[in-house]
Amino acid sequence: MEEAHQKLHAIFVPYPLQGHVIPSVHLAIKLASRGFKITFINTHSIHHQLSKAQPNGRDEDIFTAVRQSGLDICYTTVSDGLPVEFDRSLNHDQFAAALLHVFSAHAEEAVAKIVRSGQPVSCLIADTFFVWPSKIAKKYGLKYISFWTEPALVFTLYYHLDLLRKNGHFGCNDACEDTINYIPGVRALNPKDLTSYLQESDISTVCHHIIFNAFKDVKGADFVLCNTVRELELEIISDLQTKISFYAVGPILPIGFTKSLVATSLWSESNCTSWLNTKPLGSVLYVSFGSYAHVTKHDLAEIAHGLLLSKVSFVWVVRPDIVSSDDTDPLPVGFKEEISDHSMIIPWCYQLHVLAHSAIKGFLTHCGWNSILESIWCEVPLLCFPLLTDQITNRKLVVDDWRIGINLSDKRPITREEVSKNINRLMSGKSGDELKNEIKEVKKRLENAVTAEGSSEKNMDQFIKDLKVGIQKKSGSISVQYQNCLSNSNGT
Repeated sequence: MEEAHQKLHAIFVPYPLQGHVIPSVHLAIKLASRGFKITFINTHSIHHQLSKAQPNGRDEDIFTAVRQSGLDICYTTVSDGLPVEFDRSLNHDQFAAALLHVFSAHAEEAVAKIVRSGQPVSCLIADTFFVWPSKIAKKYGLKYISFWTEPALVFTLYYHLDLLRKNGHFGCNDACEDTINYIPGVRALNPKDLTSYLQESDISTVCHHIIFNAFKDVKGADFVLCNTVRELELEIISDLQTKISFYAVGPILPIGFTKSLVATSLWSESNCTSWLNTKPLGSVLYVSFGSYAHVTKHDLAEIAHGLLLSKVSFVWVVRPDIVSSDDTDPLPVGFKEEISDHSMIIPWCYQLHVLAHSAIKGFLTHCGWNSILESIWCEVPLLCFPLLTDQITNRKLVVDDWRIGINLSDKRPITREEVSKNINRLMSGKSGDELKNEIKEVKKRLENAVTAEGSSEKNMDQFIKDLKVGIQKKSGSISVQYQNCLSNSNGT
């Protein structure tokens, strides 16, 4: 019984990409604010990038300020299997292979060290895309909580891979083009709205192996936490809850939706607030394609020329490796000079601050899930240009289901004329007003979910209650086994 009353101690391992680290950091803080002790394990590489991006460039514990506020979060780092200076952006397949085949050994070593130190550990929280957590959790007697950083729709598509195979929509050379209407809880879906990996004919890649193995492993999870809102994906979540312990606890954003106390940017952030302050209300387009996906040189050029043709003011995040880390200046010759009097190009920024600025009216985005949630929270309609993985399916939610965005282009390759036309649709006229009204309604669902009586807060309460019950049952079972052992020992 004494163990049941101890503070819950969770070891938390995020997937080492910025789009996964950000919500993991904020979930860790949220759980710590609910009384958890958290041991957060980053990779050496992610930690190195975070440190380099800080103004002082210091190599320090990223949770120092949070601990000073009274939260119990420890921090450590491990190798992902590659040298810190290895270019993971340029060599994606090697990076993915290291995560698939090598990282688990380093993660297990860290978990074992914490458990053997004598600290009571209750559970392991790890990103769903890892292929090892259920095995390690079982080995060390921990409850396993899988953290899904994307919408429930994408989770259930991967979860039901067997149905997609059976119906010829995945894993065959000549994939079926019929509507997908057999995934439980999912309304009719066009095959073109599947994630990029589910549309590929070659399913022998390292990324496919990660997906296959991760979704075998997640079936061994005790709980799944998802960064979504029940009211946004009600039918999907209701069905998943008949199969697994699935909790919608989003949107997982910084507490108070202000600047985070924890460094989560992998590049130095530019501050464009002073520039935005000079612009009229609702006159600026924000453009960013996230922290990971690459844009082809052709598409980048067409977008650049489309922005010029549209004549709108914009802030464009052009990160150093947006095309490739060996192409340091991918924009068209003379482009920066042409836009210097009315627009701004920056390498990186704190996105939530930019989206919250009154001068911003639209967001040209790759449809990363964090970006979508932040844009909804700030009531900024989206212009969608998905590039890979879940972004294609996320676009379907934004444009077709919630009607809070439009497509940058309805065909590939994109053209500057269509880019310009759709930018102006978003930024002016009837379409922009309709999108603004719709996104206000969707934002209310997010706001309501995180109130004291909201669905996400209640789900978090229920998760913690269920976790405690599970730990107590496990503790009781171990105690009974121990008593039996003693009885048998005394009897002999």
